[in-house]
Parts: sequence; structure tokens; C-alpha cells
Amino acid sequence: MNVQAQLKPAPTAAEDSAKRRQIVHGAREIFLAKGFDAASMSDIARTAGVSKGTLYVYFENKEQLFQAIVHEECLVHAEGAFDFDHGNHDVEAVLTQLGSAFLGFLCTPEKASALRTVIAIADRMPEIGRVFYETGPAVGIAKLADYLRAQNEASVLAVDDCSVAAAQFLDACQSTLFKPVLFNFSAPPQEDAIKHVVGIAVRTFLRAYRANP
Repeated sequence: MNVQAQLKPAPTAAEDSAKRRQIVHGAREIFLAKGFDAASMSDIARTAGVSKGTLYVYFENKEQLFQAIVHEECLVHAEGAFDFDHGNHDVEAVLTQLGSAFLGFLCTPEKASALRTVIAIADRMPEIGRVFYETGPAVGIAKLADYLRAQNEASVLAVDDCSVAAAQFLDACQSTLFKPVLFNFSAPPQEDAIKHVVGIAVRTFLRAYRANP
């Protein structure tokens, strides 16, 4: 028997990437439906439409799988709403767009459910909490802080601590809207509610930090 004839060719990079995405998509569905503790690798393999053997080729355990999901979610977040043109000095428009996109992203049921799962397991698996924060919130704050520094240099703003100001602005955008969703107290806010709260956050920010004419 020709052993070489029985060997399957190694998957191409595209096939490997597609299979990984298939697994991550199935895992995300299970984690959101059952939570981290109740999810099993068998459930994930079945939902993803792969064998457990294939699943373990890509991920050693569900902790690693969940880390991958957290990382991907955070990258989508950071690479979307937080991409700034430092040459755009219309700070009011930039912050308004950011606040609306940020709240729209944050307050979707899927994102709130994922965050609840991270919070629930961060105490006993701090590495997952660290990865989530470093690749999500910390990146967003840093990118906004860089934009604010550019506006300082252009004499559009006068911000003494750009990192604090960035974090405070993002927190102000969440005010009254995100926590009710996070705790399943209310449905995601409507567009007019987001516009209202973000507008207040932007006006407050500019009153505090707009450079004197």
C-alpha cells in the first residue's frame, strides 16, 4: 500500500483561514446561547459543522477559542469606529460620528452578551479579561487620545491629559444608555436617544477643551 497516496494535501492558507472562521463562528453562537461555563467543545464542534478532531487542530480548549473571539470582536471595534483622520479639525463632527458608532456597536445584544461573559470569567481567568481590555477599550482610548493630541498641536483643542479626556468622553457617551442594556434592564437604545446623549457628551467636551479663538 502506498502510504503517500493516502496522505491528504495540507490545507491552503485560504482553506485554513476559512475553517478557522467557521469554528469561531460556531463557538460564538454557542457562547452567546449557553455562556462560557455551559458551553462544551462537543457543542462547538457540532454547531461549527466540524469534527472534534478538527476543532482541536485549531484550538486546544474553549478558553483559547473564547480568547480568539474576544480578540476578533475587539479588532472589529478598534478598526472601525476608531479610525481617525488627524487632519480633520472638525472635532465636533468627528466626536459626534465616533460617539454614535461607538454606542451603536456597544449596545447591540450580541456585544452586551459577550461582555457579560468576559466579566463573568475574568476573575478566575484574568488573562481573558486582560486580552479583552488591551485589544478593545485600551486601543480605542489610545486612538482617540492620539487624535486629540493632533488637535492640540493644531491649536484646535487645549487638552491637558488626552488619555483621560478620551476615556471620559467615551464614558460620557455611554451614560444612561449602556448599563441598562448590559444588565438586561432595557432594549438597545433608539437612534434618537443615542443622538441626544452623544450630543450632550460632545458639547460638554468642547466647552471644556476647545482652544480659545
